Amino acid sequence: MKKICPSILSADFAKLKEEIKEVEAAGADIIHCDIMDGSFVPNISFGAKIVSDVNKITDIPLDVHLMINNPDNFIDAFYKAGADYISVHYENNFHLNRTVSHIKSLGVKAGVVINPATPVFMLDEIIEYADYILLMSVNPGFGGQKFIPNIMNKLRILRKKVTDGNYKCEIEIDGGVGLANIKEISDAGADMIVCGASVFGAKHRSEVIKKMRSLII
Repeated sequence: MKKICPSILSADFAKLKEEIKEVEAAGADIIHCDIMDGSFVPNISFGAKIVSDVNKITDIPLDVHLMINNPDNFIDAFYKAGADYISVHYENNFHLNRTVSHIKSLGVKAGVVINPATPVFMLDEIIEYADYILLMSVNPGFGGQKFIPNIMNKLRILRKKVTDGNYKCEIEIDGGVGLANIKEISDAGADMIVCGASVFGAKHRSEVIKKMRSLII
């Protein structure tokens, strides 16, 4: 089943509990947590403490996307905070196989992320070990950006690679996803679809999620 993953980066943290409960009731499958350090990406978001607090609010799985340098230093902290999925970037991990193996050893699903300008073939030596691949469809660092159009072709290439190789990993897409393009993204092969501003920026979040669900079934 396709998974809808609202990103709390776009939520109102003054009423975070209410907003998470609202998207949970509407049928969200996963809560996406974007962790930014102001170094690997030009913004700072939040850390393991917020993830731990979110874990107390909801029983929905938590997907932690580490947009940070030296992620190996923080993986255990996010695991202890309640992460069910942890993804790290290809671009700044020099021992990616070891990092993925460590995440999996914790009983957490391990993801590998590639930025928009990183070609899919760079995943050739790690894809068989990953539980999911996250394609960034915007340049990471800020919420509310527009979907980069050529990512659609990149998504189709990755879908074919996963299918032809009989790999067990899912495909996640993150950035600029909304009602206008979610069906095309789903049809192109995405399994996990991150939606930030299009959900939390809407007046009626539950209606948006229900509409998204109807478009990707």
